[in-house]
Amino acid sequence: MTHHGLLVASAVATGLMAGVFFAFSAAVMPGLARGSDRTFVETMRQVNAAIQNPLFFLVFFGSVLLPAAAAWWSHRAGDGPATAWALVGLGCSLVAFGLTVVVNVPLNNRLDTAGDDFAAARAAYERPWTRANAIRTLTCTAAVAALAWAAAA
Repeated sequence: MTHHGLLVASAVATGLMAGVFFAFSAAVMPGLARGSDRTFVETMRQVNAAIQNPLFFLVFFGSVLLPAAAAWWSHRAGDGPATAWALVGLGCSLVAFGLTVVVNVPLNNRLDTAGDDFAAARAAYERPWTRANAIRTLTCTAAVAALAWAAAA
């Protein structure tokens, strides 16, 4: 695979993650916001359990590892413009990845162990999780644009 192929694979993996984050922002969280506290908490607990699967992890980690490999390989190939845009894409991907690890996953874990006070669990979870997800959506989308630009450079 060439550095160009890695850039395309990076854009695809990152695009899939941007799509997951966008789907939560555009449909899942607004839909759940309309329901009861119990429905919200129980559904998010089930979603958080279901998303932990090999296919998701392949794309999730690939959205960071592939841009890193693509930037390195572009640099080694002497492709300055592609390297610069790949590094921008990698940086944006790292922000989305970092938010997931530092904000969203700990909130998911606390929701799982929050007990049956659904109103309190939802109040502690919904707003910070949704805010962090909006930022993940934007940074991951910016990563896709940068990686696509790198592939076209």
